[in-house]
Amino acid sequence: MRSMLTATLIFVATGATAQAQLTPPSTAGTKPKQVATVPIRPALQTPADTASAMAQAERLAIQSDLAWVGQYNGAISGEVSERMVEAIKEFQKAGGGKATGVLNPKERSVLAETAKRRQDNAGWKIVTDAGTGARLGIPTRLVPQQTSDANGAKWSSPTGTIQIQLSRRKEASPAAAKLAEREKKEPAGRTVDYTVVKPDFFVLSGLQGLKKFYVRGTFKGDEVRILTILYDQATENTVEPVVIAMSSAFNPFPANAGPPPRKTVEYGTGVIVSDDGAIVADRQITDGCLAIAIAGFGNADRVAEDKDHDLALLRIYGARGLKPLGVSEDTARTSVELTGISDPQNQGGGAAVSSVKASVAPIGGGGDLALSPPPALGFSGAAALDGDGKFAGVALLKPVIVAGPAAATPAAQAVLVPADSVREFLKANGVNAAGGSSDARASVVRVICVRK
Repeated sequence: MRSMLTATLIFVATGATAQAQLTPPSTAGTKPKQVATVPIRPALQTPADTASAMAQAERLAIQSDLAWVGQYNGAISGEVSERMVEAIKEFQKAGGGKATGVLNPKERSVLAETAKRRQDNAGWKIVTDAGTGARLGIPTRLVPQQTSDANGAKWSSPTGTIQIQLSRRKEASPAAAKLAEREKKEPAGRTVDYTVVKPDFFVLSGLQGLKKFYVRGTFKGDEVRILTILYDQATENTVEPVVIAMSSAFNPFPANAGPPPRKTVEYGTGVIVSDDGAIVADRQITDGCLAIAIAGFGNADRVAEDKDHDLALLRIYGARGLKPLGVSEDTARTSVELTGISDPQNQGGGAAVSSVKASVAPIGGGGDLALSPPPALGFSGAAALDGDGKFAGVALLKPVIVAGPAAATPAAQAVLVPADSVREFLKANGVNAAGGSSDARASVVRVICVRK
């Protein structure tokens, strides 16, 4: 203030001196003309002006940090808003400072450190979902348990008080408003207290029974992807800052993402088809492996492949007591039982063999059949038996196809390679698999691919 006042005085004094120097001497009897001077004050800069002058990356960081400390409840977009300014003031007041709406260096440092501490406590990580290629933020310490299948992935706390689900499905001509109306009604009993519907996405929140829920959904072509967060009201103070961060971090269709990245270690199922160590498995699971291992038997070689049906022939050597599955001729079917070994992440690190039922329907003209519902990750390569206990084929989980214009027949996410196709592949590679047993649980093994 003193410097401004000094500058004003200097301005006035200088102006008066200049006026005296430029005014010609008055003639006798003439009064000099009086000129009024008004000091010019610079316009005051508002907090919004200060924020607008920042780089967008810094505005994004401030909004994110304010959300993590529980002061900001809005889109983390980097856009200046009154909500952002008010959040800064609330943070300043909570710290005992003056609510100016502009963070000084010390306040900015405290905000960043507090937000980082809370992110670490939650185990915040940006991850890429292996099934869809979508990117999202996950509080891994709050929801350490994860399961996944071809329809998406789910993370949950040990007691189920916090649940996060990423789901995907195909839908003809989806629209944000139509999707939002469907999510309001499913599951039954939802009470919606907040709705936003834009042309390409929607957001809902409210109560689902005794839990709070948040849903964000979008689509591309005929592919629909929905993020759902469900949490007990008692966890509200912990979870709501995470909800804001997750909503802003959710990128269901990353630009130029291509297929999802291959895992460093990937698990599938193989079917023993001869007593000398021949195993039929998923070709794509066993692609690009530095090493292929069969749990309980050691390393295996990949000796042949069928690109048309995505089958691979593996072989282990020196193994005894193998129980091959008989590969009979193809039979008509409308449902099958799949026997395989799910990804260890889906069963707490275990390696148990399990069976699930699936319906079968024709797709396209290639001879493969669609399976519904798709089995869990790890089941790719599982043995399928019909209702009479006869070999019906091999189940494969197909990698996600990048969404585009809706097709007349949506691509299947899980398929059954029929018994005849499997038998012809084995026969072409010198494997006679007709004389085995019908005990699928004794014939399936876990296939482990290790990549770089």
